[in-house]
Amino acid sequence: MMRRFKYNTNIRNNIAGYLFVAPMMLGVSVLVLFPVVATFILGFTDWNFVAGLANVHFTGWDNFLTLFQDDIFFKSLTNNAWLMLVVPIGMAISLFLAIMINSCIYMKGLFKVIYFMPYISSIVAVAIVFQVLFQPSFGPINQFLMSLGIDNPPKWISDVRYALPSVMVIVIWIQIGFQLIIYIAGLQSIPQELYEAAEIDGANSWIKFRNITFPLVSSTSFFLLITGIINSFKTFDLIAVLTAGGPSNSTSVTVYYLYETAFVNLKSGYASSIALVMLVCVFLMTFVQWAGQKKWVNY
Repeated sequence: MMRRFKYNTNIRNNIAGYLFVAPMMLGVSVLVLFPVVATFILGFTDWNFVAGLANVHFTGWDNFLTLFQDDIFFKSLTNNAWLMLVVPIGMAISLFLAIMINSCIYMKGLFKVIYFMPYISSIVAVAIVFQVLFQPSFGPINQFLMSLGIDNPPKWISDVRYALPSVMVIVIWIQIGFQLIIYIAGLQSIPQELYEAAEIDGANSWIKFRNITFPLVSSTSFFLLITGIINSFKTFDLIAVLTAGGPSNSTSVTVYYLYETAFVNLKSGYASSIALVMLVCVFLMTFVQWAGQKKWVNY
């Protein structure tokens, strides 16, 4: 009788547990799992989502063969590769600022808020502000450069040569706040006894950074590196508002090209193949980082 009572209690507990996680599992299934499976299937089709599911035509590997002959796709992929440089550059700046703020006595909280504000600001608002700042003729940046005697300052986001570097500067400025907060948390977990022992041995600031700070925040650096590179492949809203991929596709990235292909040109199957290639690229880079972290990350 007691065994049967325990069995019934376990069933009720299991049912209650499934009911509690059911809303989350339903959301994950509808918003994540189903789109992922659909993308895998649609990547091998020639389909327009406006035409409906009745007009799905399987084309095999044709989308991928066309993709690897698509100059705009390769341009977007190259721009993504350049955009990944903002991750280590931003991390270096953030680590320097984090060390400076962590060593300060006064106004630590104020500096944290100041640097974190761009990260929590609306990307649309940030893009509009930088559109004004980078305006070629009347923008404050070029007005300042002309006041210094530079007659022909760069056209920034209107110039093919400077558009992508301008976007990279903005992305670094946005991401520094998040990286800074994470680095400060990592620095505060380092035992102060290590620095005191190094000072007794006569170590200068560079030696303490090289032998204590950098190795002990390496796990934090690895986290920021791997998440930052993944996020660099998701850069869309800033590009969409600031440059719309122009001029001449100089700032187009893969996710923006995917958007244009799916929702402007209405080539859902071809866009799904782009998404699959992006997935493979992100997976390979994550795998390489995970394999390489054993040589430089200390836990």
